[in-house]
Order: sequence, then structure tokens, then C-alpha cells
Amino acid sequence: MTASTANDQRFREFKMPDVGEGLTEAEILKWYVAVGDTVSDGQVVCEVETAKAAVELPIPFDGVVHELRFGEGVTVDVGTAIISVDTRPGEGPAAAAAPAEPVAAPAAEPEPEPQGRQAVLVGYGAAPSSTKRRARKTQPAAAGAPVQQHMAAAIQAEMNGHAAPAAPAPVPAAPAAPASPAEPVGRPLAKPPVRKLAKDLGVDLATVVPTGTDGIVTREDVHAAVAARTAPAPVAEEPAAPAAPAPSVAAVPAAPADLAARETRIPVKGVRKATAQAMVASAFTAPHVTEFVTVDVTRTMKLVQQLKTDPDMAGLRVNPLLLVAKALLVAIKRNPDVNASWDEANQEIVRKDYVNLGIAAATPRGLIVPNIKDAGAKTLPQLSAALGELISTAREGRTSPADMSGGTVTITNVGVFGVDTGTPILNPGESAILAFGAVKLQPWVHKGKVKPRQVTTLALSFDHRLVDGELGSKVLADVAAVLEHPKRLITWG
Repeated sequence: MTASTANDQRFREFKMPDVGEGLTEAEILKWYVAVGDTVSDGQVVCEVETAKAAVELPIPFDGVVHELRFGEGVTVDVGTAIISVDTRPGEGPAAAAAPAEPVAAPAAEPEPEPQGRQAVLVGYGAAPSSTKRRARKTQPAAAGAPVQQHMAAAIQAEMNGHAAPAAPAPVPAAPAAPASPAEPVGRPLAKPPVRKLAKDLGVDLATVVPTGTDGIVTREDVHAAVAARTAPAPVAEEPAAPAAPAPSVAAVPAAPADLAARETRIPVKGVRKATAQAMVASAFTAPHVTEFVTVDVTRTMKLVQQLKTDPDMAGLRVNPLLLVAKALLVAIKRNPDVNASWDEANQEIVRKDYVNLGIAAATPRGLIVPNIKDAGAKTLPQLSAALGELISTAREGRTSPADMSGGTVTITNVGVFGVDTGTPILNPGESAILAFGAVKLQPWVHKGKVKPRQVTTLALSFDHRLVDGELGSKVLADVAAVLEHPKRLITWG
């Protein structure tokens, strides 16, 4: 008991922290340490990806890395230990005592076998667990309990996609029952996705030659079995009479195999998972309304060129998005009721006297929406600097969870992809989102004559629970008016 207590004090675990606001899991992207490395308090040991950002995790104590609980690419729940550190590495013998305890306990009974399978559920599978499962299925045939053996064999047979073995007769017939389970003794192991693939393609896993570690059947093995099954199909033409139907019969199984081989399955996790959950929650919670307006932005485009040479904007990035952002902030100042959120619990509309302006940014890891805090209080140079920093940080994957929380309205620049417009979905908790389309040279009536002008289309989606059609229309019209005549940035701002 005392040895166990001393061991617990010596080996300390570092658990996956909640690095965001209420996040429940994170994926380990990269380990910066290995077993045997010396670490110190505050040293970064790994990089993890939360729902929206990549974050480096420092360890809060000194010692030597004793164990890395999960590999790279594994998603781990918050609160789960991910690394074990030996805080007293000088005491050699105790290091071996720590791993001895967990091994000794399972050896007493065959019952702990389910624990091996639980470890598989945490990640994408572990070879040690698979090995234990294989040993368990080899021995029970000689142990008795024929009814339970038959149930297990029947369930496994169904998962493999072939018929279940016949049920054993009465209990006295126990000696005869092992003959049935004896056949599946060599049944290969396979992960659930591979079993499903085999079932979908009509492949009996018992007939597949495994090439994976410890005799595990892989996806490639299943496809190879299908190919071997479909390749000899022309032999069916040997009988003279049924020669005609043979090609059509062979073509049926070939189609799904061919399609499956040309498909790629991508796990939904990290940013993609968070984006999917947020968009579904928003689309089915807030009643969306989207309005559109096409506007002549020729004067705004000229102003962009003039600002690029202005000494006050030296070293800053000036582009049309900057002026669109400023136009939206002016419109919100003229229509403050649009800058609000819906409090479902208290049945209240919360109007905000600050504007945290979100900018949708495409990154290598997916779409994120960081926001510029208190954007309405910034001058044009300050807004330009904040916008440039926000976008560069997002593309480098260094955006923190705090930078993505608390947004009030958002801009999405679909025009950079050559898209005219769209019907953007609200960022959860926000009242409106403005889509800025591509600026194109188009024929336009200007001063009574048709002339080529630079034109764009704006789309504003808003939450109809708190933004009426009149208010939404006024906001969109004000944004368009500022972009058509940018001098209104002065007269209205």
C-alpha cells in the first residue's frame, strides 16, 4: 500500500486541459518529447488541435518522460491523462514497479479482456488489444458453456457477413458443439470499418488472407479478395448455353468494388468537425433571412488605390475588404439594434454597444472566424493593422480560442474565389453576416449613360428573431451607400 502511494507520488500524469471555452476534446498533432526525455516546468511537450485552433501545451512539473499515453493523430477527451512523468528519476527500481501493477491485475482473471477493447474506442485501434482478443477467441472452444460459445460465434459471424453456425442441440450435446465453433478458430481479426466494407462487398472475412500486423485483415486485403473473385468471371462462359448471361452476372459485383476502390474516407475532426456542428446548430436554431443588393463600387476601388499611396497607411495592407469592413461598422453605428444576440434561456434580446467584427478566414485546417475586438472604435489605419494581423495569424494556424469568441457580426469575402454572392450562414450567437462578392467590370447606367463600371453584389443574412426585415434592409442599404459614395465614411462616420 505504501509502495503504491509512493509510486503515485513519483509518477505524475498530465491530463488534456480545456484550452478553449467548454471544449470537450482535442487532437494530438505532434509530440515534442519522447520516453526518456527530461522535461522542466513550463516546457512545451506537445501541440494539440482543438475545435478551432492549434495550441501548444506546457507541462507543469519537472521530471523524465515515463510514458506517452496516445500517439499523434489521436483525439483525446479533456481530462484524460496523455503523458506520465517520473518526478524522481534517480530512484531506478520504482520505475519498473509502476508498470508492473496494471499488468499483474489483469493476469488474475480473463475478465479484464473488455478493458483491452475499451482502449481501442479511444483512438483508431491498438495492436496490443487486437492480439489479446485473438488469444481469447482461440481457447474457449475447449472450456464448455456451448450455448455462450454459439452466441459469440453467431454474433461474430453476422459481423463478418456470413451465416451464423447452427445452434447446438441440448446441453448434453456439449461435446458436439465445439465442432461448430472450431471452424472459426482461424477467423481473422479486422477493425469495424473493414468488417463493414467486407459486408457491403459481400466478402466472407474467413476466406480473406490477412496481411496486416498480428493477422489483421486490412482494407487492401478485402479489395484483393474482391478482385480475385471477379477476375475469373470469364470462366463462366465454358457452358455453351448460359454463355450470354455470364457477363451480366460478373458485372454486378464488380461495380461496388470498383467504386469503393475509388473512394477516400476522411475522418471528420478538428476544425471541420467544429464547423459542421456550428453550421448545423445555427441553420436549425436561428431563422435565417438573406437580402441582396448590387452596387457600383467604382469610387471605392479608386479610393483603395489612393490609400495605398497615403503616408498614414504606409506599411499597412489596403484592399477592398478593409473599406467593406469600415462601411459595415458605419452601418451598424447608424442601426445599433442589429448588433445584438438572442438569449434563449432568459427570452431576451441582448444589444451590444461594442462590435467584435468577425472575418471568415480559409486556413489549411479549414474555415475559422476570428474577430477584431471593439472594431467600431478603431481608426482606418488601426482597423487595417488589426485585419492584417488577424488574417496572417489565422493562416499560420496560431489563432487562439479567445480570438474566436465573442463575435457580434461577421464578413465573409467570397469574392476572392470569383464568386458573385451567396447565402451565408450565421456564426452561432451572432446577429448578422455580410457576404462580399467579386468586383467585376460590368455595363452600368452612370449619369444617364451606359458605361463600364466596377460592380459587386452584397448579401446580408440575419437572425429574424431579433432583426426585422426593415432593420436588415436599412443595414444592407447603408453598406451599399457607403461603398457607392465612400465620402459617406466621413459624413456618416
